[in-house]
Amino acid sequence: MGIAFDYAPDRPEHIEAILNGLDRYNPETTTIFQDYVAQQCEDRTYDCYANLALLKLYQFNPHLTRDEPTTNILVKALTIFPSPDFSLLLHLLPPHILSPTSISSASGPTPAAGDAPLSESVQKLSLLNSLLEQANYSGFWATLDSDDLYADLIADVNGFEELMRVRIASCVGQGCREVERGVCEGWLNLSGKEFEGFVTEICAWEVDGSDGSTAVIRIPVNKENEAKGTVIREEVRFDQFSRVIRRAYEQPA
Repeated sequence: MGIAFDYAPDRPEHIEAILNGLDRYNPETTTIFQDYVAQQCEDRTYDCYANLALLKLYQFNPHLTRDEPTTNILVKALTIFPSPDFSLLLHLLPPHILSPTSISSASGPTPAAGDAPLSESVQKLSLLNSLLEQANYSGFWATLDSDDLYADLIADVNGFEELMRVRIASCVGQGCREVERGVCEGWLNLSGKEFEGFVTEICAWEVDGSDGSTAVIRIPVNKENEAKGTVIREEVRFDQFSRVIRRAYEQPA
């Protein structure tokens, strides 16, 4: 049996009580949820259900919207990819936030003060999510290092880069049995002894070969990356076969 969508093992009791009652729609709980987002960023926990509740309150009460909790929620969702949480959270944001800044300011109502920076931040985080969905991990790290705004966006999320490496390594381990060292270093944005320590101690992978980029990283067999043959069998009963032959003989020449 799967884990319930609204399950979060580290959720505090007072948040649980709010989520299970009518107070989840009370604007006065907005500050409580915002503090809870900050707590998730600090202690490396994650609660999608509570974060959805905060974005829903922002939807009902646009004047209460705050940029920092919104971007922190999206950054936290990145750390659990390939889960679809990022896209789910994104769809609770207003259309003028989801549109590129140049478009949102050129057509339709003028965004409220502070919305343009939030729109730019959301666009940048959406780009990171897109790169992860494409398994373009080297591109993800290059993009993350390409703009100081990214550093500001992830600053509140404790251990962001480490969390991302673990998630990327998990995805690589599900789809590969061996990877060239140079490629794997690009995927994890690590090199040298730091890279070797991560793949051997954290991932339990094996570095096979020299210290150069031509060395191979070997990943132990698991139920996801194990090669399995598929045998397709089609059963045809004798009575079915005999009917086909009979019809062929009965057709006029």
